[in-house]
Order: sequence, then C-alpha cells, then structure tokens
Amino acid sequence: MTLIKSISGIRGTIGGAPSENLTPFDIVSFVSGFASWLKSNVKANHYKVVVGRDARISGAMVQSLVNQTLVGCGIEVLDLDLSTTPTVELAVIDLKAHAGIIITASHNPKTWNALKFLNSDGEVIDAKSGAEILSIAQRKDFNYANVDELGKITPVKNMMESHVARVLALSMVDVNAIKEKRFKVVLDAVNSTGGIAVPLLLEALGVQVIRLYCEPTGLFPHNPEPLKEHLSELSEKVVEEKADFGIVVDPDVDRLAFVDETGEMFGEEYTLVACADYVLSQTSGNTVSNLSSTRALADVTEVHGGTYFSSAVGELNVVEKMKAVNAVIGGEGNGGIIYPELHYGRDALVGIALFLSLLSKNDMKVAALKASYPNYFMSKAKVVLSPDMDVDRLLLKIKEQYQDKNPTTIDGVKIHFEKAWVHLRKSNTEPIIRVYTEAESQTAADSLAERFTTELETLN
Repeated sequence: MTLIKSISGIRGTIGGAPSENLTPFDIVSFVSGFASWLKSNVKANHYKVVVGRDARISGAMVQSLVNQTLVGCGIEVLDLDLSTTPTVELAVIDLKAHAGIIITASHNPKTWNALKFLNSDGEVIDAKSGAEILSIAQRKDFNYANVDELGKITPVKNMMESHVARVLALSMVDVNAIKEKRFKVVLDAVNSTGGIAVPLLLEALGVQVIRLYCEPTGLFPHNPEPLKEHLSELSEKVVEEKADFGIVVDPDVDRLAFVDETGEMFGEEYTLVACADYVLSQTSGNTVSNLSSTRALADVTEVHGGTYFSSAVGELNVVEKMKAVNAVIGGEGNGGIIYPELHYGRDALVGIALFLSLLSKNDMKVAALKASYPNYFMSKAKVVLSPDMDVDRLLLKIKEQYQDKNPTTIDGVKIHFEKAWVHLRKSNTEPIIRVYTEAESQTAADSLAERFTTELETLN
C-alpha cells in the first residue's frame, strides 16, 4: 500500500491506514489544504473549482469526498463527473473557474487513485504551490465555512463535446482531408472515459470506429499503461478488422499510442515525433520533450529547421520549458502531446487529430510513416523500491561511476554513450526507479536496461 506526493499530485492505493494510502481521511485533508491554499492565493468573492474524474472503480467515492469537502470550504463545485484530464483542464479556462481537481491515477492499476490540482489557467500547479498545499494539509491549517456560507455543486454537461469542438476548430486539423480518407480504426479505451471522448472526435472526422473496451466501467481489461506487452488484443483486432490502424489511450486520456495496420506498435515514443513532424511541416518553431524521450524528436525538429530542448520528467516541467523557448509543440515520450494552440496540457484528442491530419496530407500507411523516421529502439525497465532503499544514494553512486561520461543530473541521472543513452530516475507516480534506455537496436537497448537494473540492485 502506497501514498506518493509529487509534482504529479497526490497518488496512492485505496484503502488501508491513513497517511500510508489514499484513504477518505487523506482525501479530505489534501482537498481542505488545497481549498485553503486557493483562498490565500486568489482573491474572489465567490470561488469556483472544476472537478472531473476518470472511470476507475474508486472514482465516484473519491469525487463525492472531494465535492463535499469543497462545499464545506465554501466553494462552488463545477462538477463534470466522468471526464478526461485534458477536458477538465480546458473546462477551468472555459468556465472561468479559479482552479480544478482531476481525480485520476492515470496509467496506474485499478487499486490506485489520485488528486491532480490545477491553477486558474487549467495547468498543473507548480512545485512551490504543491509544497504549500502539503504543508497546510499536514498542519491541518484550515477553517470550514459556516452554514450560511457553504458552497454548492453545479453539474456541468457536454464539456467533452466542447473539447472535441475546440480540437476540430484548430487550423492545424484538416477536417475535410481526414473525412475524405474514410479511415477505419480500432480503439482500446481500457473501459474508461476515452471510450466516451475519443469516439466523439473520430466520428466527427468521418472515421469508422471499432470499439474495444470502451464502456466506462473502470474494469481495466489489461494493465492500463499503453505499452506493447499490454496490447496484444488490440493488435490482433486491427489485423482481423483490416483496419488502417489502432488507437489506445490511458484511463484519463492524456497518453496516446498507435498500432499500425500490420498489428505492430507504432511506439508510444513516436506519437510525439509524428505529431511534431506534422506541426513543423506547417509552421516553424521549437520542440520540447523530457529527458526520457527518444532522440528522434530532436532529429525531426532539426530537419525542419527548429531547435529541440529537453526538460525534467513531468508535465509541469515540460510546460515550463515550452513556455521558456516558445515551443510550437512538445510533450513526453510516453505518448503525451502538448499543443499550446489548444492548451498547455497533455491531450490524446489533439494528438489523434494531428496524427490523422498527417496521414491524410501525406497519403501514407502508418507502417510506412514509422519507417520514414529515424530508427531508434527503447527499453523501459523498473526497480521496485523497498522501504530501506536510499534512492538518492544509489543514483549518486551511478553518477560517480560514470563521471567520465559527463552525466546529466537535472532529473535523476542520464548517461550518454556513443550510440545509446540510459536515464535512471525515481518515479513521480509509483514506488519504483525507472530505467529508460535507447540504442540503435532493440537488443542493445534491452541489454543496456538489464545492465543498469542489475547495477542498481547490486549497489543496494
């Protein structure tokens, strides 16, 4: 059982003892801290906070606690109920709310849930604000509203439809070209809210949708992280249906991956590469991804005359870097697309629309598109943390051992070899050390990941 506090929000397993898991007690405490922080930092006569959730089993329970805690703090809740993370982010802006709370554990298994806090721009709050909220919650430094000043819950409908309309209106999305192609796709939405939102977009674009796990029950049919080893059924269905490609999103629809017409993974790392390739072909500019992302984005950016920049892992860090360098597109190698013309948040819907526009304009099959990009191979491993594991000490030892490689230490340790790299970092969302590698072959990438996983375990 686990409770993790990071720039990715408050994330933990449901049940168990308070302060060790995400229990009702912890939910009320953190939301109360958030409400207190909001009132201290934003001046208003009447506070409004947007709340939405993915479809995981614990979602309704958690949202009830969140909503009623905000009411008890004298705040009006704009209740989206079932939603997607990017929809909530856009709703904060569109509804002129003072903040937002997304209830989702993203790609984590069904036993987890989380609270992600947003500012008035619909963006993840910065690290300083997050630390303040944690401090307030720990001190229980909050006061609740008296009976005459209680907040209320206002249901808000059709925000996913509004989100889709915003995507369709983007100048970079060629609706007519997509409709002419009459694509046929298979969609795996892991029985969460992508099963609602993604078909709305695809059908508006004239795409025939074969639904696979699109009922928002929260009963994930497989591990919800969109990795190759979890998507064999999607691959088989694409081939069986003779579809143009397959789409998979995570439970809150901020990560996106594709399967080509042969059933092979396009690769979640290449989702951003393809979308950036398309955007840069239409407008000049810079790109950003995190340190754990493929170097193929840098290659593609340079081909188009732009400059590539890297950031620490985490949406907040990527967004900060994008704003600093005025990037036209960015995101994370896990399939997260951030397109500022819409909003500064990872959004699978805009990623799908950009990808379809690229395919339509280039008149290419997905397999041929992948073959046109620099061919790098990644491996992603993990080392599970034990209670006595000193992560900082382990990473310092690795850094010292490879000092001659001038390792990057912005976020964990990244070591560059002649034709490969390895990035070791403590996860913001799980009690693990992530081991990411990239090389010129899958064998080399896997071997490098195995080597450093063993080194970490040996050092511990």
